[in-house]
Amino acid sequence: MKKWFLLAAVAVLALPALAQQQEAFPSYIQVTGRSEMEIAPDEFYLSIVIDEKDSKGKISVESQQRQMIDALRRLGVNVDKQLKVANLSSEFFKRRNSVATAKYQLQLGTAEMVSRVYEALDRVGISNISIQKVSHSQLEQLKQQVRVEAIRDAKRNAQTLAQAIGQQIGKCFYIYDSNNDVLPVFYNNAIMMRSMAADASAEGASEDQPLDFKTLKLQYYVQAKFVLE
Repeated sequence: MKKWFLLAAVAVLALPALAQQQEAFPSYIQVTGRSEMEIAPDEFYLSIVIDEKDSKGKISVESQQRQMIDALRRLGVNVDKQLKVANLSSEFFKRRNSVATAKYQLQLGTAEMVSRVYEALDRVGISNISIQKVSHSQLEQLKQQVRVEAIRDAKRNAQTLAQAIGQQIGKCFYIYDSNNDVLPVFYNNAIMMRSMAADASAEGASEDQPLDFKTLKLQYYVQAKFVLE
């Protein structure tokens, strides 16, 4: 009997502490904030492959390299900064003939310049060009802006719902940000480039019409809890 009374007394003493803990935030509202932004890319990465097989060995890689660099410079491309050697190789066949290949990465700033580069290189016999990826020079800063706007949207949603029941929101005591990083859009083929060349050569096509690249979509969701007052 004494043991039972002791347990009951401990339980009674614990109730005030439990009640205080539960009343720390007696009522709250949980909402989701959302924000998105679409941005036009301003970084275009092209892969350019020069292969002697394309000319059936009639034009050396060195000669094609010079033609490529001359064509790029005529377009105003800073080849020292924008053009990088990605790979140099030599393939050996059973006849012991060596066919050289050279791969480059070219960074450009506009879709219009991408079109002009493709057309210029195609005229000198270099057509093995593909779009590796597109990105934006301020991508990291823009991602942070979208994340901040997502939590602001969550607060606005909480205020709207609280006012609908005649209450106000207090401080935010919980934020859950589970977003994955946003990666640039990648292009793994040259279909778009060849399609562009066909369109450009079509009757009535505009020389100034840029490629229709995908926009980069930044989208974030944030969950938050606010005290109801």
